[in-house]
Amino acid sequence: MDAIECIKSRRSIRAYKKEPVPEEVLIKIIETAQWSPSYKNTQPWEVMIVSGKKREGLSALLISLLERGEPPCPDIPEPQSWPQTQQERINRLYRMRAEATGVDLRDPEMVKKAKMANFNFYGAPHVIYLYQDSSLPLWSLFDLGLFAQSLMLAANAMGVATVPQAFATDYARYIKEFLGIPSSKRLVLGLSTGYPDLESRANIFRPDRVPVNEILRWAE
Repeated sequence: MDAIECIKSRRSIRAYKKEPVPEEVLIKIIETAQWSPSYKNTQPWEVMIVSGKKREGLSALLISLLERGEPPCPDIPEPQSWPQTQQERINRLYRMRAEATGVDLRDPEMVKKAKMANFNFYGAPHVIYLYQDSSLPLWSLFDLGLFAQSLMLAANAMGVATVPQAFATDYARYIKEFLGIPSSKRLVLGLSTGYPDLESRANIFRPDRVPVNEILRWAE
């Protein structure tokens, strides 16, 4: 798979086969992602792969917190508003997803169901958490984002699916306690990881992209 095909074919998968990904494949994905660029080669990323009984226990914990109405406590707060251009893109996404899958994220009850699916990691056998020291400057979040993209592309090239999940960090304090991640770390992202179930209705929808002339300007 060449680089362009890998980028364009990567997609967020929300239904997985139960078959675990071999450890050596997961290690190769992370080793590949380590070649991401970072400011002055600071490499401000740390990784934890959660599988098996630990993954089941974490899922049960997150679902119980949601069901009892525990307020979210993410280390990176969820955006509360967007500029008009981005809000219109979000609205379009919600409409298209509702038409394709019946999942309408404008409905509060549907949002709760979506969070439940997130906390079950969409049935994936692994969840990968990315985190970094909270004393790092905000620029390091950009570097970790580059690492996350490289991880997802490396996984795609190896036939492994992922989905980046902000919801998976909703209960950051509890997650860090459960996984033994120091409280001094900033939990940034969770990624469900495994082999895709492409026959599932959850995977029939893929959002589009705006025409390139909406984002591209030339200066000559």
